[in-house]
Amino acid sequence: MGDQGKTFLCISNFFKGNAFLTELKKQGNRVFLITSEKLKDKPWAFEYIDEIFYMPGQDLDWDLELLMKGVGGLMKNHKIESIVALDDYDVEKATFLRESLRIPGMGQTTGRFFRDKLAMRIKAHDSDIKVPAFAPLFNDDDINQFADHIPAPWVLKPRSEASAHGIIKVHDKESLWENIHQLGDNRLYYLVEQFKPGDVYHADGLMLDGKNLFCSVSKYLSTPMEISQGGGIFRSANLKFGSTDEKAIKKANTAVMKAFGMKSGATHTEFIKCHEDGEIYFLETSSRVGGAHLAEMVEAATDINLWAEWAKIEDALAKGYKYQLPKVSKNYAGILLTLSKFQHPDLSSFDDPEVYFRVPLDYHAGLIVKSKNQDRVMQLLDDYAERIAREFSTIADAPEIKKFH
Repeated sequence: MGDQGKTFLCISNFFKGNAFLTELKKQGNRVFLITSEKLKDKPWAFEYIDEIFYMPGQDLDWDLELLMKGVGGLMKNHKIESIVALDDYDVEKATFLRESLRIPGMGQTTGRFFRDKLAMRIKAHDSDIKVPAFAPLFNDDDINQFADHIPAPWVLKPRSEASAHGIIKVHDKESLWENIHQLGDNRLYYLVEQFKPGDVYHADGLMLDGKNLFCSVSKYLSTPMEISQGGGIFRSANLKFGSTDEKAIKKANTAVMKAFGMKSGATHTEFIKCHEDGEIYFLETSSRVGGAHLAEMVEAATDINLWAEWAKIEDALAKGYKYQLPKVSKNYAGILLTLSKFQHPDLSSFDDPEVYFRVPLDYHAGLIVKSKNQDRVMQLLDDYAERIAREFSTIADAPEIKKFH
């Protein structure tokens, strides 16, 4: 195997991915990170990063030309083999840099399918993958046509805001138009979609050369949308191995990845099983590891660390050797997470042997539990949710809430 170190440029607008950066470095590579100035003080894995570069501006208003010149300057003395986006917001930046500098990996067209909810829906629809009825907000006639033929309620969704941030639910045509007029010129960046009540599932996967190497299927016990719009407790747990739902979601996930042209890396995809017809509908996908500590939950259930294995996949691709997925365990795990009224909530009273992980976020109370027995996981999640709600929960418009998944 070619083990000479390669040079990786990682981009992250959000404090995450330390396990990825660490693993890349352990594989003998040079690791560069570009992040936001405002994340300077975060506990990055500094000893595993060769150099960090800070960009001025908030998440969405990085100056791409400035970014490109900075990376161009870096390339004078370093041969960058690979560019990796660690968060949703970074996909566009990474695809822009790859295209401009002709570095292999996902380009801008494919990148759109993992960022732009309108592109995702059109592609899924064209590929015969079930999606809830939707319409872009470009043309007034199309919007009226949608409102007159598709039963309400509907949701207005931003095309590229990460997670459930900025979603507006409307119940009739009049309020639909009211909200569209309020959006003004920004309506271009939204779509309207039929709201389908159902259970929301997420598939967390690893891909290599267009093949699904690994996929863990879980169900949100309360959806990210309910959380970000009214407090409450975020919960998720993995499904029974080999169950009908698990098989159906895995099959749908494979179809999405194939249609969208996903080659290699980590994916986080959401589906809804509609209460009305029992069918599985595609909601959205992303080319990253799921947020809200879902990676730790997946690891508790399967012994697969999505961040570390993604890094090994990138390493194998850069060096041209064959990647081998470690043995996958079959445990059950669940997470619960809520905003807390205390900066550092004391969760020591949650002391069952099944407690696997305590979420280390300020002003959050969160736990991951793990057991061989799925019923035990569900029982603990219910019991803990009640206790956490009573002792710690608060409802707030905290900024980080939009990153709940």
